[in-house]
Amino acid sequence: MPLKLFRNGLGYFIIFISFFIPIKKLKRSSEEQKCVDNESLSLTLYQFQACPFCLKTRRAIKRLGLNIKTHEAKNNPARADLLAGGGQVKVPCLRIETNDDEIWMYESNDIIAYLNDRFGEDQKSCNDLV
Repeated sequence: MPLKLFRNGLGYFIIFISFFIPIKKLKRSSEEQKCVDNESLSLTLYQFQACPFCLKTRRAIKRLGLNIKTHEAKNNPARADLLAGGGQVKVPCLRIETNDDEIWMYESNDIIAYLNDRFGEDQKSCNDLV
């Protein structure tokens, strides 16, 4: 119990500090942003609010200007969905829905690399995103 309180307290302290660290957002045209918004509808982030790795992932999402749904995995039904779909209650986890499949991606560095590859600065046009 004391370890859990310490971990949560530390997580909220890191969140507090992150408010003072600006995020330089990626600039896009309104047409490109509409395309990105449409593409990001297939993504869902399962996270814990006070998790430092989740914060790192949320900051990358904000930097890329993505509108990704988030679910607090401490609460049902999100916790149950994460366990049923991904196989474990581990965060952050990005659910990627495709036409015929779901991919459950764990690890903040893997998630951020995926988002950078798909939506990052090198993707200059809407055609590059699909």
